[in-house]
Amino acid sequence: MYRFLLTPRWWGINVFVLLAIPFCIFMGSWQLSRFEARVEAHRSADKQVETAKTEAARPLAELLPVDQSTSGQRATVTGRYAKQLLVPDRQVDGKNGFYVLTLLRTDSGRALPVVRGWLPGRADAAKAPAPPTGEVTVTGALQASETPGDDGVSAQGGLPSGQTAAISAASLVNLVPYPVYDAWITLDKADSGMTAVPATAPDNSGLDLKAFQNLGYTGEWFVFAGFVVFMWFRLLRREVEFARDAALGLVPDEEARQPTAV
Repeated sequence: MYRFLLTPRWWGINVFVLLAIPFCIFMGSWQLSRFEARVEAHRSADKQVETAKTEAARPLAELLPVDQSTSGQRATVTGRYAKQLLVPDRQVDGKNGFYVLTLLRTDSGRALPVVRGWLPGRADAAKAPAPPTGEVTVTGALQASETPGDDGVSAQGGLPSGQTAAISAASLVNLVPYPVYDAWITLDKADSGMTAVPATAPDNSGLDLKAFQNLGYTGEWFVFAGFVVFMWFRLLRREVEFARDAALGLVPDEEARQPTAV
């Protein structure tokens, strides 16, 4: 009754099943490993941010370029404050407000964006305290340039003069007449009664949408593997039933010789 399994048609079906199931399991396991790696990176990043708060600050030059190992580290840099900008629609402790961002001109000729603090409400230059004059040394958590559209970073354009949606060299280079570091820092202690902006974990280290997409893909691949097994048994059952009916004479010989449809 099972001699049909030796036909070319069923050889093809069996080979496909034997290849498809391991492939689906492999892809599901790979997606699961990517999700687990993001979970571990999330834990490490949070621990790194907390550990960095107690470590001694290092000169900015030693921490550049910013990567996952240096993001959140405390940096110190000396210079003179120059142009001041506002970054609207930023939240701290669940409240909406704006960052006060001031460019710090260094001896290198480049400027470092410094978030001096956060204020509640709509962005208003009149509310933002003026930066200290003269040479200053600032210390804060080093952060990578933002990308418009990322979590918490607006991608809107057409902002009023004196405002920027993202803190990045690409955005700021069009607003100031001098080169800008591809990084920024948020002060340990905010200036003039403002609220300090907490450092964030490095990019691609949090439990973001991409992480849960990996988890979703894991489920999909295992479902595909189960579907392949289900369809193989379904085809086998129909073939056996058809062969039994043909043996009992319930199916014409011509129909018995035709392959069954799925």
